[in-house]
Amino acid sequence: MDLLKKIKVELWVFFLVGIISFIGLMGFGALVVHKVLAPSNKFPVMSGIAYFIAEIPTNLRDIIQGKGGSKELKVKDRFPELSGFHGEPIEEEVYLLLSKYNGDSERSTVELIDLRSFEVKKTWLPEIDEINKLVDISDPQFVFTMRDKYERRYSVRHPFLTEDGGLIFQDDSPLVKIDKNSQLVWQNQEDLFHHSAEQDYEGSLWVPSHVYPYIVDKKYFGLDHEWALHYKDDAITKVSLDGEILFQKSITQLFIENNLHYMLFPVKDVISRDHLHINDIQPVLTDGPHWKRGDVFISLRGLSMIMLYRPSTNKIIWKMSGLTSAQHDVDILDDHRISIFNNNAYRAYRGSKVDGNNQIVIYDFNTKSSSKYFEESLIKYDVRTINQGLHEILNGGDLIIEEQNYGRLLYFNKDSSLQWQYVNRAYNGNIYTLNWSRILHKLEDIQKVRKIIKMGAQ
Repeated sequence: MDLLKKIKVELWVFFLVGIISFIGLMGFGALVVHKVLAPSNKFPVMSGIAYFIAEIPTNLRDIIQGKGGSKELKVKDRFPELSGFHGEPIEEEVYLLLSKYNGDSERSTVELIDLRSFEVKKTWLPEIDEINKLVDISDPQFVFTMRDKYERRYSVRHPFLTEDGGLIFQDDSPLVKIDKNSQLVWQNQEDLFHHSAEQDYEGSLWVPSHVYPYIVDKKYFGLDHEWALHYKDDAITKVSLDGEILFQKSITQLFIENNLHYMLFPVKDVISRDHLHINDIQPVLTDGPHWKRGDVFISLRGLSMIMLYRPSTNKIIWKMSGLTSAQHDVDILDDHRISIFNNNAYRAYRGSKVDGNNQIVIYDFNTKSSSKYFEESLIKYDVRTINQGLHEILNGGDLIIEEQNYGRLLYFNKDSSLQWQYVNRAYNGNIYTLNWSRILHKLEDIQKVRKIIKMGAQ
């Protein structure tokens, strides 16, 4: 009898402990969510401890699997016979601002290269860990900075070269400027900036960013809906060369205001949190028959759409979907044509794939028709980056392509023949990513580079 009573008490205690543990787990989960998502944290110490504990399994997994450093930026070796520049330099004065992950030093590096000789004229080595110390990680959008964007994992994305020899760049991070000696000049922490940086006729930069907290009309989803809390409200953002935001427009809000909300919130059970995915903003520099100076072309990968937007009237002037698939990088060729780097990719059951090869698509507004540039050359050299990637057609008709997923650059002559390739191979034999390099071939770019090279020689 005493034994039965003892068992009953133990069962009672067991159930009580279970209930208390369940309540404790709920509270623990609430603290973790509060740490990550709450705009103002009322329990910083408790939520910080809870978040640290919750991260332990992930951190242990990354240590065991070797993630979190340069291994993550290593790419598949499709070109075992190639390393560095392979081919012949060009005769014209053209420079390459090569942004790459350096597998030897295990950090992002930017090199200014004279393509007449492949000589490195200048190198920038930003101290990312020192820059990150100034990031406000109490801001929910920057809470993962130290984990995801430390020096061995940071990619200097599409660096813009300034007149004083500095660079402006980002990596799904605050927008940063360093000087000619790689020292921090300023850092804009208003948003997470990503992908491209292109200069307009006023000298400012247009950079995609994520608006946080999102500013979408709340009637489309409730404040407490788990999907809405993580929704990426992409925006086009105009930034001065001093780091000040001059203009910003949420693309989600823009679609709603232009009666395109049906493209944002389709009737289905699963909605993508990165439904739009801006990857390039190309400013219009001069008036033409189809656009005005101050307009911007925008590439939206998620919708496979290119559109022309007029900030002065808040109107979408033109849009086209289906010409490309998951594209990146739109450029203006002249007063009636644009070129687009078409990844030609789709998501299959086992992940994303390229349908054959990447393409350079030319769209003519006069004839409302499209064509493919150097199609046979891209097939011959098997250019097929799944995502990222960019291109530029030079004034004389030459073409440069960055195959970001495979760490390769290709330069084609105007007759479509290959002049040279570059493969970002380290001394250890591995290939690492490229990070949206920039070709400097226009007169104003060359004059800027000459000045910077002279500056370094003094």
